[in-house]
Amino acid sequence: MTFDPDTLAPAEPDLDLAPPVTRRTVTLTVAVLATAVLAAVALVMPTAYAVRTPGPTEDTLGVQELGDGESAREVPLVEIAGAETYDASGQLRLTTVSVYGGPGGDVLLGDVLLGWVARDRSVQPVEAIFPPDLTREEQEETGHAEMVSSQENATVAALTELGQEVPATLTIVGAAPGTGADGVVAEGDVVQSIDGQPVVTHQDLLGSLDEVTPGDDVVLGVLRDGEPVDLTIPTGEADGRALLGVYLDPEYEYPVDVRIQIENVGGPSAGTMFALAIIDKLTPADELAGEVVAGTGTMDVEGNVGAIGGIEQKMFGALRDGARWFLAPQGNCRDVVGHVPDGLRVVAVSTLSDARDAMEAIGAGRGASLPTCT
Repeated sequence: MTFDPDTLAPAEPDLDLAPPVTRRTVTLTVAVLATAVLAAVALVMPTAYAVRTPGPTEDTLGVQELGDGESAREVPLVEIAGAETYDASGQLRLTTVSVYGGPGGDVLLGDVLLGWVARDRSVQPVEAIFPPDLTREEQEETGHAEMVSSQENATVAALTELGQEVPATLTIVGAAPGTGADGVVAEGDVVQSIDGQPVVTHQDLLGSLDEVTPGDDVVLGVLRDGEPVDLTIPTGEADGRALLGVYLDPEYEYPVDVRIQIENVGGPSAGTMFALAIIDKLTPADELAGEVVAGTGTMDVEGNVGAIGGIEQKMFGALRDGARWFLAPQGNCRDVVGHVPDGLRVVAVSTLSDARDAMEAIGAGRGASLPTCT
């Protein structure tokens, strides 16, 4: 307390009076508050976008935990019986993408804004990733079916790469509308020959078609209700190759028992890494010599590596989980260039033979000479 020096009475305090509140001040304050509220609400509003982020990776030469709780157990991702197998000192990591949004899930504006600025994420309209007529359950079923097919293709391609024959029963389940096979083949026909050449393996059929000029007729020998029938089919064309226009349900007779066990991963993009794991396990050489190699790419029975989606996120996931090398489909190179994270070396591959050569070169210390995406 202060005192007046003349009267020794308590002095009146000096008051700093606040400026008068004007209508303009009130309006400005209300506008700022309203804007802040709207911005906060907008950040938690669902959007019509999906966000891709790096998903988990798995070592196809290692084990995965299957099941939950007390029933959980560790099993090899790739298990082979009926042939001698060999241990590996390195890792072959399949890569995945986690997608937020789409059927049954919403992405908030805040997530979209983060996805636009983060290098390891991408933002796309939902319909660019998920077909609008599919539910999430249908999408998961499709992904599971593609995963099963990729495992079959990888096994056939890997065993063929190792010089083993994989006989196949090729049953026709339908014909593509408008093709030469439409109305000629019947469901249940079993392919026996093409232009008089026996078809023992899936590769026999595809190899024979490679020798046909698109548009020419072929004679397809089939078993129909147990009786041999010759069918004359005008071929079509796809990517410069002759096309029969039939849908096949192949059943393979594997010379060894290959079992691939994996949960919570769908789609066909792990085919290349499955095939490499089979090759590594069935060959005595320690191809990787301790290196961690990640990669992606579909695999067909002829050993062709196909392009996939989300490769930018897969590269970041590979680096996060310890990979120094990444095998990328040649068809994805335009998505790779400019998006490779520091510390990761990308090798471009077109076939399983390319990928196998790359794996061996990396383990031998010759990885720097391998082709990359440009």
